[in-house]
Amino acid sequence: MNSPVEIPYQSFITIDRSSEVSVYMQISNQLINAIQRGFLPFGTKLPGTRTLSMVLKVHRNTIVSVYDELLAQGWVESFPNKGTFVIGKDQNKPVQIEKIKKNSLENYPGTTGFSFKTSNILDNPFEHSSCEYIFNDGIPDIRLTQVDQYSRIYTSILKRKAHKIGQYNQDGSEFFKQHLAQYLNLSRGLPISKNNLLITRSTEMSMYIVSEVLLSEGDTVLVGELSYFSVNMIFQRKGVTINSVSMDEDGIKVDEVRKICEKQDIRMLYITPHHHYPTTVALSAKRRLELLKLAQEYGFIILEDDYDYDFHYDKSPILPLASADTKGMVIYIGSFGKSLVPGFRTGFIVAPENVMAEMRKYLGIIDRQGDILMEHVLGEMIAEGEINRYLKKSLKIYKERRDHFSYLLKEYLHEYIDFKIPSGGLAIWTEWKVPVNLMKLSRKCIQDNLFIPKTLLYQNRNLTAMRLGFGNLGFNEMEKAIEILSENVKSSSK
Repeated sequence: MNSPVEIPYQSFITIDRSSEVSVYMQISNQLINAIQRGFLPFGTKLPGTRTLSMVLKVHRNTIVSVYDELLAQGWVESFPNKGTFVIGKDQNKPVQIEKIKKNSLENYPGTTGFSFKTSNILDNPFEHSSCEYIFNDGIPDIRLTQVDQYSRIYTSILKRKAHKIGQYNQDGSEFFKQHLAQYLNLSRGLPISKNNLLITRSTEMSMYIVSEVLLSEGDTVLVGELSYFSVNMIFQRKGVTINSVSMDEDGIKVDEVRKICEKQDIRMLYITPHHHYPTTVALSAKRRLELLKLAQEYGFIILEDDYDYDFHYDKSPILPLASADTKGMVIYIGSFGKSLVPGFRTGFIVAPENVMAEMRKYLGIIDRQGDILMEHVLGEMIAEGEINRYLKKSLKIYKERRDHFSYLLKEYLHEYIDFKIPSGGLAIWTEWKVPVNLMKLSRKCIQDNLFIPKTLLYQNRNLTAMRLGFGNLGFNEMEKAIEILSENVKSSSK
């Protein structure tokens, strides 16, 4: 047993007098940590309260409180006229006290003591930068949202109706689902009820639930020749085979889908028909009907993602495939409130009731708590027409930004790129007419304070393209960003 005076308590007990945690609790926690890690093994006698108070330079009453805390938690036992001793299981080879100097009790383990399965499929593809100018794949500008107004609605409901909302409910707010069903009926022609809705936190969560319920390892899923990387990651994690289908100006080639179906079983087709990601091409009405017939004929699921459905400028959007589905072949997923601040957004799944019952089981595992209060806020925003008013106002701004961004691309880069002005969405698909290494171009732009993430770059033997988002940029910002891009393209071409 080591003598109390031999233990270098100052080497592993530090006191932060600016901390909100009381001094006696700081000392108690660090002593407990030392006991748990074997630095103070079974039978170690702790110094007297006066001695330890002098060593740590604190009041004796503080050490009295420390020992009382250790005694109350069962880490030590005290004997009259003998002292205070560490209790616990005896150790055959107690840790040598001198090792305390070489080890910090505050260090958390750098690695696990067990093995586990790792995978690079779900590696985070998103990058971040401190550059002043940033291109993204087409996200709204949260600076346009009336945060104060939404906060007042939230606070008002919290005061008026929080007591009526009830306990946690994985099925979500019935009030919100009822109004969302009506909203989707009016805006997308979906003849659904609240029983056909599952409320999620995001499109990615919706995709995960759908893949867990409807896909099995070895299934074949069809996607566009270029497709949404996050969705592909979820499919790959499930262990399915992903086959790509060619695209043209009318969207995915249905004849090619038919030829694949004639040769093998297809479980699912994933599409973003309103504005295909990443090319922004809209699937024609004729091909939508042909796909529905094919799904019925060959029995595959159509997973329809309504990506960017709310953002259309020149004409009313073509109604979703789900609006014409009479045989239950389409699962429809989307996001609500994408143009609002992140905390006010949510995802949803629309599906027949029988599969919806199974999906609710999975939602109950990964999101049992839900966010009933926020959903109630969104429900009131729909009921009061606030969502429609905001969309109408923001669409005018985004249309102006799309037109100005298109003008800038033509003005600065007409020699280098081809593009079509999209009828909606918040990004423009650009294909390069000259040979250029996009990764090198991106790195050069960073030096001039413009960040272009690798997820926007599409380059292979047959294609060199970028998806450039404009929704988050004001006129001055997009002018500066395009100017930087243009200058670096020209210098690279010399």
